[in-house]
Amino acid sequence: MTAPTGGPSLPQERRIVTAIPGPKSLELQARRTATVAAGVGSTLPVFTVRAGGGVIEDVDGNSLIDFGSGIAVTSVGSSAEAVVRRASAQLADFTHTCFMVTPYEGYVEVCEQLAELTPGDHAKKSALFNSGAEAVENAVKIARAYTKRQAVVVFDHGYHGRTNLTMALTAKNMPYKQGFGPFAPEVYRVPVAYGYRWPTGPENCGAEASAQAIDQITKQIGAENVAAIIIEPVLGEGGFIEPAKGFLPRIAQFAKDNGIVFVADEIQSGFCRTGQWFACEDEGVVPDLITTAKGIAGGLPLAAVTGRAEIMDAAHPGGLGGTYGGNPVACAAALGSIETMRELDLNAKAKRIEEVMKGRLSAMQEKHEIIGDIRGRGAMIAIELVEPGTKNPDAAAAGALAKACHAEGLLVLTCGTYGNVLRFLPPLVIGEDLLNEGLDIIEAAFTRL
Repeated sequence: MTAPTGGPSLPQERRIVTAIPGPKSLELQARRTATVAAGVGSTLPVFTVRAGGGVIEDVDGNSLIDFGSGIAVTSVGSSAEAVVRRASAQLADFTHTCFMVTPYEGYVEVCEQLAELTPGDHAKKSALFNSGAEAVENAVKIARAYTKRQAVVVFDHGYHGRTNLTMALTAKNMPYKQGFGPFAPEVYRVPVAYGYRWPTGPENCGAEASAQAIDQITKQIGAENVAAIIIEPVLGEGGFIEPAKGFLPRIAQFAKDNGIVFVADEIQSGFCRTGQWFACEDEGVVPDLITTAKGIAGGLPLAAVTGRAEIMDAAHPGGLGGTYGGNPVACAAALGSIETMRELDLNAKAKRIEEVMKGRLSAMQEKHEIIGDIRGRGAMIAIELVEPGTKNPDAAAAGALAKACHAEGLLVLTCGTYGNVLRFLPPLVIGEDLLNEGLDIIEAAFTRL
């Protein structure tokens, strides 16, 4: 079976010919250690030469099953035909003019697609940037310009980036914030509806957590001082936490009632990842602003803030932008990525991935007490690992399981505030045979552990 999109010569199979990492990767790793800053980590130091469909091929000739998608970026695969075709054509025409100097149609086309695809039928506008953190930072700028207020509210377990402002918005200290302060002021954190760990149980979580969050905002900050409330509809780095039902609609309504800009950070959860174009659609939440990146452009750096036209227009001309923001090659790639998502109905593919993964993982949970929780939607699925008979996080087990999977040629990632979550983000174009083979490897790793 060849790759469903792109790289037709890349066999869609797991192939292990050396130890992981192999000798050539180890050689490159030595060169890397000599010249790349130590602060830039790698989950698995195998050096890639080709990737596409559901596999990554390394310099040693190993072919690994990809359950990471470059952290939810290559949803359409790493070499999708439409992405390669459109980006290559644009590359031949021109690589850059700077949209703020002489504009081009591709940027406008991406903004038109975003207006059409994002939730809500109101008039929308967008601004394009390079990374998720830039998008979040600009959403804050826009919200402050619109409301003439300063305070920003975020949530426990949230992750929003690594710039100074977005580090302040991010909950987890290590490795994102440790030693990098002081951080931006006027950022306030409130509880999120983390059902698995809610003291009175998941059934009470949505109502109680939203009441607590609203109470804290009202008493400790004053709703009239809040410019924006920012939340990931599925919290990514914090452990693929789906806020308990009812939580997001209540917070969005509170924002609306108090003139606060409600921002959905869909950087990891957007573009078909959860089986819908955007995760906030699940409970019919229509954000004022939505930030996107990762899956938007098939692996090229592109990000966006999209929202209500009157809010987006609040910043003065020249107040938003950046040299590379909305680069023409990245815009072409985004149009190819969206074309692929539509043509292959990747929302349906994501739902099928969820069905297969949750079925298999539930069977594993029955045998292995260490699996405390299975959660997520679409192709954004996670298992939280705990000490058997408790809810004590077991980060060591998550690390050991990831390592065992890597050795067998399956790329998996960990996450979570407590470091005890295995997260699965396969490309949405992965073949079902590879998906099941990856799950076989996970099952075998649990049995050995």
